[in-house]
Amino acid sequence: MKLKLDLHDIYNRGAEIDRALHGIIQEAIRKKATEVEIIPGKGSGQLKKKVLRFLDQKEIKALYHRIDKDAKNHGRLFVYFRWK
Repeated sequence: MKLKLDLHDIYNRGAEIDRALHGIIQEAIRKKATEVEIIPGKGSGQLKKKVLRFLDQKEIKALYHRIDKDAKNHGRLFVYFRWK
């Protein structure tokens, strides 16, 4: 199962971004999704940096397997989960 989160609509609202990121990670865990696509958009790159900082937090990092940046579209990130 693949989930998708587009952050274009809330790009300038920090608290909502954090809530949306927490929500999609929790939903992925509940549904045992294998992949979450996060779209911060291309822009200046500040939103993507914020998303990467969020994903790099110790308690969040423990929840997923790995992150990939889309080689063809730098406005997308993929977070992969491994379930046993």
